[in-house]
Amino acid sequence: MADEGPSNQALTGTRFSELKPALSQPVLDALSTGGFHFCTPVQAATIPLLCSHKDVAVDAATGSGKTLAFVVPLVEIIRACPAPKPHQVMGMIISPTRELSLQIYNVARPFIMTMPKVKTMLLVGGVDVRADMKRIEEEGVNVLIGTPGRLHDIMERADILDFRSLEVLILDEADRLLDMGFQKQVTSVISRLPKLRRTGLFSATQTEAVEELSRAGLRNPVRVEVRAEAKPVGMAASLETTSAKTPSGLQIEYLICEADKKSSQLVHFLLKNKSEKIIVYFMTCASVDYWGVVLPQITALKDCSIKSLHGRMKQSVREKALAAFTELSSGVLLCTDVAARGLDIPGVDWILQYDPPQDPNVFIHRVGRTARIGRQGRAIVFLLPKEDAYVEFLRLRRVPLQERVYTDDAMDVIPLVRAAGKEDRDVMEKGLKAFVSYFRAYKEHHCSYIFRWKELEIGKLAMGYGLLQIPSIPEVKHHSLSVEGFLPVNNVCVTEIKYKDRAREKQRQKNLLRKKENESLKHKSERVKQVLDSADTMARKKTGRQRRATQTKEDNDELEKEYRLLKKLKRGAIDESEYEKLMGLGNFSEENNLSEDEGDIPSVKNTMGHKKTLKFKRGKGRKHEGKQSKIGFKKRNVRARK
Repeated sequence: MADEGPSNQALTGTRFSELKPALSQPVLDALSTGGFHFCTPVQAATIPLLCSHKDVAVDAATGSGKTLAFVVPLVEIIRACPAPKPHQVMGMIISPTRELSLQIYNVARPFIMTMPKVKTMLLVGGVDVRADMKRIEEEGVNVLIGTPGRLHDIMERADILDFRSLEVLILDEADRLLDMGFQKQVTSVISRLPKLRRTGLFSATQTEAVEELSRAGLRNPVRVEVRAEAKPVGMAASLETTSAKTPSGLQIEYLICEADKKSSQLVHFLLKNKSEKIIVYFMTCASVDYWGVVLPQITALKDCSIKSLHGRMKQSVREKALAAFTELSSGVLLCTDVAARGLDIPGVDWILQYDPPQDPNVFIHRVGRTARIGRQGRAIVFLLPKEDAYVEFLRLRRVPLQERVYTDDAMDVIPLVRAAGKEDRDVMEKGLKAFVSYFRAYKEHHCSYIFRWKELEIGKLAMGYGLLQIPSIPEVKHHSLSVEGFLPVNNVCVTEIKYKDRAREKQRQKNLLRKKENESLKHKSERVKQVLDSADTMARKKTGRQRRATQTKEDNDELEKEYRLLKKLKRGAIDESEYEKLMGLGNFSEENNLSEDEGDIPSVKNTMGHKKTLKFKRGKGRKHEGKQSKIGFKKRNVRARK
């Protein structure tokens, strides 16, 4: 963004042309073409240090001009080196988000173009990595600008790139790089780079993790700290000035209101400031999706241009939304913290934080999207009555706030939001998803001693989202969160609400029919299985009893048969050969006993007056042993006669 001269309070009286070591003429021409003549404090302090081959750790308020503070020296250092080969990487800039990387790329291009043989490339997610690889192989690259995940991926894949001659490494928004979980990738990238390089660490908040990173990646860094001087408020009013993390031209207010009134206060604010450019921050992507659908359906906001931006959108959609809002003279951008860091969107008049950020460090980055480079701007944060301690917490962190008067005559938009949910299932489902995602994010708030989720009034919160019913979440059941203030909607069957989109509704009906059929089949199969299992169980029980009863009956019948045959033998009704045949003993000699290997009939000893043990076959070849029958004297007489 072009400066307006030394009269701007954010600028110094130092011209870029007066810096020592002196900047090259092509770089000065590029600065002049962009309208940059005078330095901001961070630029005046940082550019000479980096150009003198010193490492820097810069802690400066958001909107202080940090991008030029590292782009200009990066270009100057590379210009002083011999012309690089096509795949020889001389400089690298790492930033946390795609939008910020794109912005840095656009700022750096005019300066890098002053070096015809140096090529730069933007490497961010959302683009096929194979396309990036193909372009690198075919065209070459000397300066890489991108997000840590994609840069790490490219370094893993592209063996063709040579990092041995890298001169400058810049880590922009270093605290955010670490907060977003990129520490592993950043550490891996740094480990592949030569130690004899210049490194710049830029951040609006210096955390312990940033300190650790600076010790690991910087060699004897010079710390640059630039703070704005702001008028004190509240308890500090007796002091003349106080060092603030926010720009001096920024006025921050807070509004205390109940959860069921927040949406009405939001709409009232947007209606009152229709002619201005406003960014509204939410805590979750689902909330952005929901209000991005609901707000345009409110008749009073029909003429208001409303754009949505969050991290789960496709890269092309994100770029289109950001470009469209940037070009607007008035309008609204609904977004998450993906648009909180470093983005320089011209003409932003208001920053409204519908939800305070999970990380308090992000607060100053959000409000820093306005009042940039000495301009004026205003910001508001909505707080619940039980969150009022957040105000004093921010004041202790050198972020001054003033109370905003609650508007009693704001239009009640809850009936309108609920009507939209009744008419379109998409609105209803987005509302439920937004509510649940907000509750989950609230539970993970970094200031949990101020933002206590167990004290949330779920009923009022659901009303504020315009829900038709309170979602069934475990925390409501187990922790008895308050549901007071929620007014149920009568005569509405949630399952019968249809999508306005006919294609989606047709698909939903198909899915419902398929689900019913599957449930019916499942019910039938379960019923059949139950019947079969029951029958099988009964059969197994009955068979067991039958088996025992049958065995007993067979044994009794066999003994009865033997007894009858023996009586016949004793009476002389049958002779012994017939008896043996009927008993299944076959023909054998008492003197010539058969062995068990030769047949199933073992030896029989017929000694006068002794017991005769018989072993015989019965039924299906089963052997029954131990059957004894006493053959009386009459039988032996018959045999003796023979």
